[in-house]
Amino acid sequence: MSCNKPDQSYRNGSLPGAYAPLAMAYVPMQTSSVPSYESSEALARGTLFPGLDLPFMNIVNEKAPDVPTAELMAIDFVTDELELYLDTHADDREAFDLYQSFLSLREEARKRYTERYGVVTQFDQLGRNSYTWLQDPWPWEFQTRRER
Repeated sequence: MSCNKPDQSYRNGSLPGAYAPLAMAYVPMQTSSVPSYESSEALARGTLFPGLDLPFMNIVNEKAPDVPTAELMAIDFVTDELELYLDTHADDREAFDLYQSFLSLREEARKRYTERYGVVTQFDQLGRNSYTWLQDPWPWEFQTRRER
């Protein structure tokens, strides 16, 4: 009696050797939102959480960019990081309270920026007297930006 075995080549990867078995990755769950970097350092480091700070090839960014949008960038980055953390830790009250405070900071910083430099997104048109979205200079053209 002959036994036909099914093709199981799908279980092998492309590493050298005849049969390199595939593996299952495991990533441990982050346990806490504490400690955390200050917002500008978090932006420079690429993470809010020191425990997740694993620089590629040990290359570390020392500081955040020095542009007028830096405060907005740092606050938005921390807000995004906290949103990702809260996706898996919705019951972490301390992280949620921190998230709420950064949403408030975001609103204040955005208001200061738009009053001084102009709109960042179309949504910043709310309450304006005219449509200013297409007016120069653009936010990334900070060297030519005039005081308003």
